[in-house]
Amino acid sequence: MMSVDISKHGCTSVHCVEPGVKVNGEYYRNNLLGQKLLPDMGRLSQDDFFVFQQDGAPAHRARDTITYLGQQTPDFILPTMWPPNSPDLNPVDYSIVGVFCRRKFTAPE
Repeated sequence: MMSVDISKHGCTSVHCVEPGVKVNGEYYRNNLLGQKLLPDMGRLSQDDFFVFQQDGAPAHRARDTITYLGQQTPDFILPTMWPPNSPDLNPVDYSIVGVFCRRKFTAPE
C-alpha cells in the first residue's frame, strides 16, 4: 500500500507501507498522517491554507482519525461530504496507482 498527498502545490513524497502491516486507524493516524503525510503537506503548502479530503477506507473513517484530522488540519472535509466514487477527487486511486503498476513499481526495501 502507498499513500501520497496531492494539491495545487504539487505532490508529497510517496510513502509505502511495509508488506504485512495492518493499516488500522491507529497506524494510519500515528505513522502515515502524523509522521509523514501532514508534515509533508505543511512543507509543500508552505504552511498555507489547505483543505484535506480522503477516500472512504476504514482507517480514514475511524472515529479517532476524523477527530484527529479535525484538530490537525486547517480545513477538513467530513466523511458525510465525501462522494462515494470520484475520479476527480481521488486521483491517486484512479490515475497514479495505474502509472506505478504499469512501471512495475516496487516498494523500497
